[in-house]
Amino acid sequence: MASIIILAAVFVLDVVAFVLAVGAEKRRNIATLGQDTSGRPYCVYSSDASTGYGIGALLLLLAGQAVVMVVTRCFCCGRALSPGRWRAFSGFCFIACWFAFVIAELCLLAGSVRNAYHTKYSTLVMRGPLRCAMLRKGVFAAGAAFTFLTALFAELHYLFFAKARHAADVPPPIVGGIGMTRM
Repeated sequence: MASIIILAAVFVLDVVAFVLAVGAEKRRNIATLGQDTSGRPYCVYSSDASTGYGIGALLLLLAGQAVVMVVTRCFCCGRALSPGRWRAFSGFCFIACWFAFVIAELCLLAGSVRNAYHTKYSTLVMRGPLRCAMLRKGVFAAGAAFTFLTALFAELHYLFFAKARHAADVPPPIVGGIGMTRM
């Protein structure tokens, strides 16, 4: 059956990654305009903690995914699973897990890179207001949402994989008597 230690380790890694992604959204950079001694406007950025939170979430999510894939042998290596609903559920969760994982990692990476980008002096936009480079609201939130989905599908994939593997270990029932096959 499924190992409680593996489930707990992956759960803790994914929950901490989710919390860091939510924290990154809350602490993302906000720029304000300031003026230097010559009166020229420039961008003043708030704390850069969001970038570190985003990278931390990215690495913890990667660690959780790696643990599940090593334990399940990436679903394609190792001995074959017995056909049935558990293998089908495990296959679906495997695909959904990787899909959500790739999107979560891209959101967290793009958010961290964009959040770390600071412009010293603001740029003029076609006679418009002065603007500073800032991360758009919701990038880390999308990463957090897909982190949650990755955690959910990874846990389900591992549980269904363990059930399918356990079903393969059970020998078929032996029917008493002499086998009478065609010759």
